[in-house]
Amino acid sequence: MVNSRASSSNPARIPALGIRVLLLMAASILLMVLDHRQNHLDALRKAIGAAVYPIQIVVDAPFRLWEWLREGTSDRGELRLEVSRLQAERLLTNARLQRLSALEAENARLRELLEARSQVRDEIRVAEIMAVDANPYRHNIVIDIGEREGAYDGQAIVDASGVVGQIIKTGLTTSQAMLISDPSHSLPVEVNRNGLRTIASGTGEFGRLDLPFITNNADIRPGDLLVTSGLGGAFPAGYPVAVVDTVNRIPQEPFADVTAVPAASLDQVREVMLIWSSTANLQDKEEPADE
Repeated sequence: MVNSRASSSNPARIPALGIRVLLLMAASILLMVLDHRQNHLDALRKAIGAAVYPIQIVVDAPFRLWEWLREGTSDRGELRLEVSRLQAERLLTNARLQRLSALEAENARLRELLEARSQVRDEIRVAEIMAVDANPYRHNIVIDIGEREGAYDGQAIVDASGVVGQIIKTGLTTSQAMLISDPSHSLPVEVNRNGLRTIASGTGEFGRLDLPFITNNADIRPGDLLVTSGLGGAFPAGYPVAVVDTVNRIPQEPFADVTAVPAASLDQVREVMLIWSSTANLQDKEEPADE
């Protein structure tokens, strides 16, 4: 009885449901036609879009923040690597330019020596200064290269402008170096203009060196460039050391009072270069043979 009643009522409901679907489809088509021709629903769409826009921003904000953080981190890392690479290239380029400027200033008397020197290329490696001696009477620094990288006692150190100093004590991973301004430091130099050889000594001041062995009749004047002479074997020849600042000739004294300004900014340098000269390398190779 129940099944017969349900089956008798279903045919009455199905046509009513089909009519409603047809009416809805007709209404939808009518609204689409009217909206396409007269744009009656633009205001409604704009209102719905304005209401939904804040929700879109809130939902999309975490994804945009993550993308910004990821791009910013990667860009900063790449910039740091690029800056480090460019700084190293700049130091190496300036070091080679120092040799070129010194060679160009030599006269014909040293031409044969210059031709031989131009065929020699020194090995250079960049190092960073880790610490500076707090003692005002000792101008010492600590660099981040030691015996493990091949550093040795007495090795020359330069920067982009000129000679900085030399290593006095090597450790496994670090080395202690003395600046040329230290009162106990001296190095052989020559006047680039005429080849006059002398000694430049530290004074305890970063901006001044003394040349105590210049005679009164020596051909030297303010502005002369002093370069390493290569004598002694510690410093390769041709690297700028200082520029002559004052020349006071004292008649009653055998030597003149001559001072010079270091080419390198010794109190501002942050990165230096260690030089493995070909002369030192040849000596190291010859020592086992001599033994």
